[in-house]
Amino acid sequence: MDVIVAGADDDGLGTALEAEGASITRLEGVISRPQLENAGIVGADLYVLTDTDQATTIPIVCDLNGDLRTVVYSRDTVPEFVRGQLDLAVDPELVDAAVVAEELID
Repeated sequence: MDVIVAGADDDGLGTALEAEGASITRLEGVISRPQLENAGIVGADLYVLTDTDQATTIPIVCDLNGDLRTVVYSRDTVPEFVRGQLDLAVDPELVDAAVVAEELID
């Protein structure tokens, strides 16, 4: 499974996904459409966003890859404008990264 993790991965979901066998590409800072394309979003299976300040990337990745699953793993509230495009939003304080990774890979 090819996964793009966008944002600081302070809670370790990217690491947990790697432990489950996923191939991880990491993006940080202000993320643009060209960066997403260069990271391989068109062929990715999963997009994990850990920084809700970068929520505008969700519609972009959905536009670039209609088969992509989108996940927000953050303590912050997901903006209303992207909620309809998310497959899953999880608060790390409620569910451990290892549990989320296992469910996403299965």
